[in-house]
Order: sequence, then structure tokens, then C-alpha cells
Amino acid sequence: MAVVELDAASFESTVQDNDFVIVDFWAPWCGPCRSFAPVYEKVSEDFDDVVFAKVNTEDQQQIAAHFQIRSIPTLMIFREQIIIFSQAGALPEGSFRDLLSKAKELDMAEVKRQIAEQQAGQKA
Repeated sequence: MAVVELDAASFESTVQDNDFVIVDFWAPWCGPCRSFAPVYEKVSEDFDDVVFAKVNTEDQQQIAAHFQIRSIPTLMIFREQIIIFSQAGALPEGSFRDLLSKAKELDMAEVKRQIAEQQAGQKA
């Protein structure tokens, strides 16, 4: 699957309409971002059921601010509209593949149950 560029108009619908989305927050001037880009592209070809997206933080400052992106590159993984991973820094290909495999294995029913428990506890 090709990597898609997201903007303010497409970000929300992409996350809402897909069960598994990984977003690479990057900027053209960022050396580590540029060196990670080929790895991101290569891995995207092996995961047909995952949307690989990029957000240029220079052009999409509102999105970057909303997610409090302070360092780039930052990877963020959404499963069923829930952020399950967010971390700054480029990953080697093997580590990136491992991360995606673990994210796919995550029991989202259990994640949602834990979130509901936390929210109930905060209201009490």
C-alpha cells in the first residue's frame, strides 16, 4: 500500500475510516526523518491491511500541535481510533516491523475495557 500524505481535511477521516493507521510526523529539513522515509516506505509494502500515513509538520502545524508533537520523527499508531503507541525517533527496520507485529496482536477489546475502567475510576 502506498504511503498517504495527510492534511487537516483528511486526517480525521483516515483515522475514523480505517482500523489500523500508523502516522509518521516529519519535516523536510529533518535528517533523521529523511533517513527513516525509505524504511517506512519499504515496510508499508508488506502490510496491506495497515494505512501508512505521513504528516509534514511544517505544512500541518495544527495537527502537530493537536498531538503535541515536540520531536520528529514521531510515530503514532491508531487502532480502532485509539492511540496505542506514540514515540519520537526513527526505528531500524527490524524494530519497526516488530512494533507493527505487536500492535496487530494487541487485543483491542481488552484495551477498550481498560480505558472504560480508567474513565469510570476518574469519575468516581
